[in-house]
Order: sequence, then structure tokens, then C-alpha cells
Amino acid sequence: MLCNDSYNNPSQTKTINEMVGTPYSIRERFKMGGIGSPKMEIVSSSATIYSLLSLDHNTNYSSIELRPKGIILRFRSLLETYALVIPFYKLTIFKGDIGVYSVYMDDYFVKVKADTKGIQKYFKRILDAKIANDPNQTYH
Repeated sequence: MLCNDSYNNPSQTKTINEMVGTPYSIRERFKMGGIGSPKMEIVSSSATIYSLLSLDHNTNYSSIELRPKGIILRFRSLLETYALVIPFYKLTIFKGDIGVYSVYMDDYFVKVKADTKGIQKYFKRILDAKIANDPNQTYH
């Protein structure tokens, strides 16, 4: 689900929480060593997301928040924050040859530059969480 996450919308928050679970508590975040990704540069994206990103001419960055049943990939365009809400069962991640990770869900995809060890370790954590959520899953 792609949505504008700039404003407090209780019905949208409820839908997001149903899809990927409620945010981790502060205690759980410390125990896990954090739930947020480093800032990642967007290399390319699907047409729908590209149409939002192309509205301004800044370098496009994204971040990912880990939730109990999925992830939320966030990016900004024209002072608005957009969220791509991805449950684990719809999440597919590919590692490219040139240091690029591709995050797919249905018709949406975002390719981000993985030029630091922190980003690579974070994607490993996402894959581990996906497998822990469904033991029948394997790495792609």
C-alpha cells in the first residue's frame, strides 16, 4: 500500500498497523539495536513512485522501518512523506551485482544504493526478520 504519511490520519494508521503490526516499544527497540535503516539513496523505482519522486529535483533518499509483520519504506517529495507499507508475505528483496538492493511488492519497486556496510547489515536483518516471521521462507 502506497500512502501519504505526512499527516495524522487515525484510519490510515489503523490500516498500517493491521498490515505490518504496531511499532515496537522503546524497550524492544533497544533490545534489537534499533529498527530504522540508514539513509539510502534511491537509484530507480516503479512508475507510480517515480512520478512522485520526479516532482522535485533533489536527490531522492529513503529509509525503512522494521515492524513485527513487515516493513515501511518511506521517502519524501515536495515536503510530503510517502510510505510504502509492505507485509513480509508480499516482500521480495534482490541484491544486485553493483551494490544495489531492490525492494519489491506487487507492482511497486524501489532500488536503493547499498554503498555502506550498515545498509547491507540492515537488509540482512530484514531478511532474518522475514524468515523468523514465516519459517517456510528462504532467501532469494
